Parts: sequence; structure tokens; C-alpha cells
Amino acid sequence: MTVLSEPEKRRWVAWAALATVFLLVNLHRLSTAVLSGRLTAAFGTTASQLGTLHASFFLIYAVVQIPVGVLVDRVGPRRIGSIGGVVLSVGAIGFAISESYVAAFAARALIGFGSGAIFVSILRFCANWYRADEFATMTGLTAGVAGLGAILATTPLAVAVDAAGWRPTVLTLGAVGVLAAVAVAVLAHDSPVDAGLEPIAGVPERATTSLAETREHLRTLIRDGDQWLLSIVFFAGNGTVLTLIGLWGVPYLVVVYGLDVTTASYFTLLGSVGMLVGSPAVGWLSDRLERRVALLAGGLAIFAVALGVIPAVGRPPLPVVAGVYFVCGFLLGAVMLSLSVIKERYPASASGVATATVNAAGFVGGTVFPTVLGMALDAYRTGDTVEGTVVYTQFGYRVAFAILAVGVGIAFLCSLALLVRTRRRGTGAPERSLEG
Repeated sequence: MTVLSEPEKRRWVAWAALATVFLLVNLHRLSTAVLSGRLTAAFGTTASQLGTLHASFFLIYAVVQIPVGVLVDRVGPRRIGSIGGVVLSVGAIGFAISESYVAAFAARALIGFGSGAIFVSILRFCANWYRADEFATMTGLTAGVAGLGAILATTPLAVAVDAAGWRPTVLTLGAVGVLAAVAVAVLAHDSPVDAGLEPIAGVPERATTSLAETREHLRTLIRDGDQWLLSIVFFAGNGTVLTLIGLWGVPYLVVVYGLDVTTASYFTLLGSVGMLVGSPAVGWLSDRLERRVALLAGGLAIFAVALGVIPAVGRPPLPVVAGVYFVCGFLLGAVMLSLSVIKERYPASASGVATATVNAAGFVGGTVFPTVLGMALDAYRTGDTVEGTVVYTQFGYRVAFAILAVGVGIAFLCSLALLVRTRRRGTGAPERSLEG
């Protein structure tokens, strides 16, 4: 027997194909931190315009989440994932050849449009190929791939851009994305049965979802208080990490500490390493302990305290900043538990639309926070530039980081409310249901 003929081995090959596209998604979505100076020079942007350009990815990404969730439940992750990979790669090629801010905005939005199909496709693929007690681990591993993409979007991207220029670098990423999308189409079948293999023990067969069932699932989600709490958590937690590592983390270090862009990118690299190791570790721990909501709340408490150090101090020692960036990236793993919690509250036929609903909120956060921080920073603009980075006052950055810390603090309060709700109604239920 070959790897492709054994379902428990085949699923890893197929997951790897999807994960490769997802790695590129995360490289693109966080690349603007390193590219910020060059994009400012190329398109003459202000801070709010740069924040909006960065956020254009997340805006369209968020908008397509629920439609993609419905399509993945009905059509399957193979088709949706491969089409998404092609679309995001075409957007990357368009971004590389853009000659105006408007064209760059549209191209980055197209990257977001295609990227919006990938994560939900992976989650649905995992629901079809892995047992329920493996799902949080697989979600964590997938988020770890996001961390690897984020790592590549820091120092490695800065080195590549210095060597080849930002346009050829992004163009190359677009070409790689097309190849990865083809691999998804060839390898990532919707289920073991769809691939002509025997079902995997303990994994439910892929359910066919009717339009009537989909409408009912959506109505239930709209009325579900837990969904709203989890969406707020993901809005603030995911939005904060994307804003810190993906955009304002590097300019803060360049302006306040006088670092060059490449050196500053080492700090966001630490945040990305945190994502790489934290998400799989927290996901694995939650599968072992079956205490998802408790881990979610504990992680958010530490996240809020760590992030609050920067606005409280203003210019903490660089090792402290490095620690904050790492902790924020690591504790994205706790935020990711929101997706496992919502998935376990709904039947398998609704796993795509349920996870997509909460995931959408995270990328609304990725749209809102960069733009709000850009508007706040514009109020403290000095008119100077350092290495192509517009200079804002130290107090302006304290205000910006305070906005992020308050957002995570609100997410922590929502996680406490969710913990209370699940414990109040969970008497006599299985432990996983009690804790999410």
C-alpha cells in the first residue's frame, strides 16, 4: 500500500497541500509590516491610507466567510480551496504590478477574497478526515502554519525584498500560489470515501446539507449568545495579533527605538514564532484536558496584561517588547479555541458555516483595528520620516497600543461570560460540553 492509498496517511498529504496555500495566505496578509515603507514611497500613503490598504485584505476576507462556509458545507473543501488558491494568487500578481494606490487596494482585496476560502476549507477538511478529539489539535497545527507564514513575512521577506525588490518578490509568491492550488485540486478530496478509500474509524461520514438546513443553521447562529461572545473574542484577539505583527509592530520599533526595518522585523518574527509553537501546543492541551473555555479565558487574561505593558510604560526595554510580541503570538493559540468551541456546539453538517461565522469576526477585527490605529496615529504625526516610515510621537503609539489592550480586555470579559453560561447550563453534561 502507498501513502495515498491509506486514509490515515493520505489525510496528512492532503492537509499539507491545503496548509501550503494557507501559509501563503498568512505571508500575504502580514507582509505590509515589512513593506510599509516601500508602499508609502510607491503610493504616497498616509498612516490611515496604509492602514486601510492593509485592512482591504481583511475586509473582503471577513465578508466572504459565511458564504464560503455555506459553500464548503454544500460543495466541499476541495473545489472551494483550490479555487480560492488560484484567486489569491492572481491578486498577488496584480498587487505586484500595481502602479496606483487604487489598483493596489483592489489587488490586495482580491488576495483577501481568495484567501477567505482557505481556512474554512481546511477546517471542513479536518472535520471530514479527523476525529472530534483530534480537531483542536489540527486547528492548532493549522494555526501553527499561519505562524510559519507570519515568520516568513518578517525577516525572510525583508531580506528577499532587499535583495530582489518588493514587486518581484510578491510576483514570485503569486506563481508559487498557483502551483499550490493545483496540488489542492489533485490531493485534497472532500472525504476518504470521495477519494475512493475506506472511512476512518470514529470520523463521521460527510453529511450532505440542504438549503433548508443551511438556513436553519444560520438562524440558530444569529440567535446564539455563545456565538456572539466567541465572535467578540475572535474579533479582538485575532484582530490584535494581525495588527501588531502584520502592520504597526515594525513601525513602532523603527520610530520609537530607532531600529532599521530589518532589525525591527526580528521582533515581529518572535511574535510569529509564538504563533508557530503556541497554537499547536494550546490546541493539543485543550484536546487532552477538554477544558477549552477555561483555557481560552486564562490565555486572554495573560494576553491583555502582557499587551498592556507597552501603553503603560511607553518605551519599555527592548527585551520586554520582544517578550510581549512573543506572548501575544503564542496566545493566539488560546484565541483559536473559539473555533473549536463553536464547532462542537453544532452538528457536523453545520461545521463549515459555524466556524466561518466566528472566523469572519476575527477578520472584521483585522479590518477595524489597523484602520482605527492609523487614524489615532495620524493625530500625532510629526511630518518626519525614518527609513521611509512616517514618524508619530511616542505618546501616539501609547494610545494605539492602549486601544489594542482594551480590545483584548473586553475579549477576556466575554470569555468569562461564556464560561459562566456553559457551567450554568451544563450540569450532568459531558465534560467537553461543559467547558466548550
